[in-house]
Amino acid sequence: MGTFKFFKMHLRVPFLLLALMEFCICVAAVFVAVYVRFDGSQITEIESIRSPIATSMLFGLVMPVTMMAMGLYQSRFRGGILGVFLRSVIGFACGAAILALLYYLIPHLYLGRGVFGLAILIAFFMVGTIRPMFFYYVDKDILKIRVLVLGAGDKAASINRRLRRRVDRRGFRIVGYVKLDTDPRVAVDSVHVVDLNGRSLLEFAIENNVDEVVVAADERRSGLPLEELLDCKLHGLDVIDLLSFFEREQGKLPLDILRPDWLIYSDGFERGAVRDVSKRAFDIVASMLIIAITWPFMLLGMLAIKIEDGWSAPVLYRQTRTGFLGKPFGVLKFRSMTVNAERDGVAQWATANDSRVTRVGQFIRKTRIDELPQILNVLKGDMSFVGPRPERPQFVEQLSEVIPYYRERHAVKPGITGWAQVCYPYGASTEDSVQKQEFDLYYIKNHTIFLDMLILCQTAEVVLFGKGAR
Repeated sequence: MGTFKFFKMHLRVPFLLLALMEFCICVAAVFVAVYVRFDGSQITEIESIRSPIATSMLFGLVMPVTMMAMGLYQSRFRGGILGVFLRSVIGFACGAAILALLYYLIPHLYLGRGVFGLAILIAFFMVGTIRPMFFYYVDKDILKIRVLVLGAGDKAASINRRLRRRVDRRGFRIVGYVKLDTDPRVAVDSVHVVDLNGRSLLEFAIENNVDEVVVAADERRSGLPLEELLDCKLHGLDVIDLLSFFEREQGKLPLDILRPDWLIYSDGFERGAVRDVSKRAFDIVASMLIIAITWPFMLLGMLAIKIEDGWSAPVLYRQTRTGFLGKPFGVLKFRSMTVNAERDGVAQWATANDSRVTRVGQFIRKTRIDELPQILNVLKGDMSFVGPRPERPQFVEQLSEVIPYYRERHAVKPGITGWAQVCYPYGASTEDSVQKQEFDLYYIKNHTIFLDMLILCQTAEVVLFGKGAR
């Protein structure tokens, strides 16, 4: 019950249940607001509300979507109570603005100012009350799948190393580790190593209510109890390997244990005319939508650059990046650094408090306004709206030598935003690039229009809270 696969994306059941609960709360808030505002009247009795069901459903849909955009349905969120509160306030404020616009565009759905304001207050306090209670029960293992790890060596120990925080384990609970004869050493805590005591793997799994067996053997060529694993599979238990486990739980592919044969035989990496056409249509629609929303900010950004650096200073900056199938192209950005920031022609990583960044540049980098001219690259076809960030050819050469599968990122068009951008901070070193490559490989393997829409929605949190900006 830990995850639900939808369009190749593993969605966590607890968060789906939370979204459904909050949708119902928001719908109910409209009915309660009408009851309070009109002294016990039902929503169907109010003549000014011409479509009560559609209006309440719209309210119930918009609020969870804006909360999702603030990152409140991410299992990796670690903002604490204050972070949840701040994002909830901003999420409801954005939801109220979107609803007000929709009411203006579609008067038939108008709710009324008094009812609208009351519904927002009721929904906000009800959601704020229910969330702590919900996660209390989630963290009590009620909705987690019970996992038995086959292996107790280094690969098995990587589970605890990679998923050591409580928020990383909201989808599963490890029952124990089964040592194999081929394990060169026991690398996990011996307290968690289970003794089968002559029982088969299936018998132990049944006795301990195991839902899934994760194969994490250091040596796979011999020593695996294949017949016992087959018995578990036939009995209805899920049997997956360690890579698939990390792919589901982390949303990335760990490079240190990634094998070429796993990439070859696993599902994903799909291409085709339908996919290409739908991707291109998504890029154009998303680009036009973002232009319609952000053109005032782009004009103000251009004006600010001119005021700081002089009217003769260039506003746009063109930089060569590596694109689809390794072909170079010129990416456009608002200039955020001093003119001739790289006079010697040597590419440099941007660092924290980089002296080359101007005062205006600091702001437009923090808010990602400097990236907006890349919409022209998207419309031209050099980039997609969502995809791995394009890197400079010099860095591609360096990183390809030290990071496995790095050139595979060019199997899709680069993007303005991407899975790595919403999951990981700004990358400005080889170590950061390794982490981001794990997320980018996940995207390249599993990219769908649904995942693109999810990334585009979550990019709002990255922009509003300046995550990873430098």
